[in-house]
Amino acid sequence: MKYQHLFFDLDHTLWDFEANSRQTLEELFQSLQLESRGIHDFDLFHKNYLVHNDKLWDRYRNGFIKVDELRWKRMWLTLLDFKIADEPLAREMGILFLDLLPTRKLLFPYTFEILNYLTEKKYQLHLITNGFEKTQHSKLKYSGLDKYFREVITSEGSNSLKPHKEIFDYAFQKTGARPKESIMIGDTIEVDILGAVNAGIDQVHVNHLTKEPVLVNNVLPTYTVFSLKELENIFL
Repeated sequence: MKYQHLFFDLDHTLWDFEANSRQTLEELFQSLQLESRGIHDFDLFHKNYLVHNDKLWDRYRNGFIKVDELRWKRMWLTLLDFKIADEPLAREMGILFLDLLPTRKLLFPYTFEILNYLTEKKYQLHLITNGFEKTQHSKLKYSGLDKYFREVITSEGSNSLKPHKEIFDYAFQKTGARPKESIMIGDTIEVDILGAVNAGIDQVHVNHLTKEPVLVNNVLPTYTVFSLKELENIFL
């Protein structure tokens, strides 16, 4: 086999972060009675949350903010959009969100099937994720994915973040994998694919959303698939 070590991303690649986070926010919206606080449109609340979450994650990846600030400020900024300046509520929401989110189980279609297929083919499967240690391990446990992965490398555990090369170096050291026999499988061009390029390994862009080829600094991903099932065509 050309590749022996397959490094998967978790969120947005296997574990449906958008669906799971929406489900969790909707539960908080109901339990904390946010409608009575003046937030009458959950869809708008969710949409605004996603915008703030993406911006704060980008700042976190680039070292401008710390983990704790990310966790509660995404709630704080969303509440401010609705003129609710309640920091204790934002902090409570941040805690409850991270308690509930990892218990969700929604995965992308064909997740279990492809992991079973790759396991039977004797590939060594690992995860490289920018998530938090406790949160990501909980997601794997509750969704039933934990049994498939030999090593789980998180940004918190490695003290680095994709797309930086250091998190991949840490992964190679922990797994014993060599770059030439490794490949990264992920959904995000700027994080997973560019990170793999920086680390000198091949990449699979799992393009769940569109069917347009995307360049990374003028480098086309080694492979692009539009569903997890298509990985069978690469890993024979």
